[in-house]
Amino acid sequence: MLPPPDRSDLVAADRPALIGPLDTIEVDVFGIPDLSREMQVDASGRIAMPLAGTIEARGKTAQELAQAISAALSRRYVRNPEVTVNIKSSVSQVVTVDGQVVEPGLYPVTNQMTLMRVIASAKGLSEFARLEDVVILRSVGTQRMAGLYNIEAIRRGAYDDPPVYANDVIIVGDSPQRRLFRDFVSVTPLLAAPLIALLQ
Repeated sequence: MLPPPDRSDLVAADRPALIGPLDTIEVDVFGIPDLSREMQVDASGRIAMPLAGTIEARGKTAQELAQAISAALSRRYVRNPEVTVNIKSSVSQVVTVDGQVVEPGLYPVTNQMTLMRVIASAKGLSEFARLEDVVILRSVGTQRMAGLYNIEAIRRGAYDDPPVYANDVIIVGDSPQRRLFRDFVSVTPLLAAPLIALLQ
């Protein structure tokens, strides 16, 4: 299987929602309405709050950011602050879908996103899409990887619908990455299991 990215790749194995640049969050400080507000994370992944100062939000869960804000407020004479953070909208947790789909583009990634669900989000495959030529590109640590999948095989239940993560790129149809697999597929044209390759 194509391995899941680690936390440094923005998504941990348990797939929590992580905050990223330009996401909109809601911060509530119990009992202090002047500090409660909705705000957008800046392009560098930080937020700025009165009394708390500038705080790194990128890569944190809502709970982790709430703890960081609480710690910052505690240092500025707010006694036992109770902070909650909610992610209102996320633009950083997206997957790119390209190639032979009805509506290529960027689509938000939820906790349960899979290849078939992403393709459905893109309004499905185009009329003459190559079902056996679907590539997922992913970075895991410093390594770029590609996985070749067959939609027809997934529909038949030959293997599981693979999970999709933030920053994945999905290409349906012929592509330079797809051509990496041509020698394998010439030997096993039915593609009974997904193929994984490391990219240079």
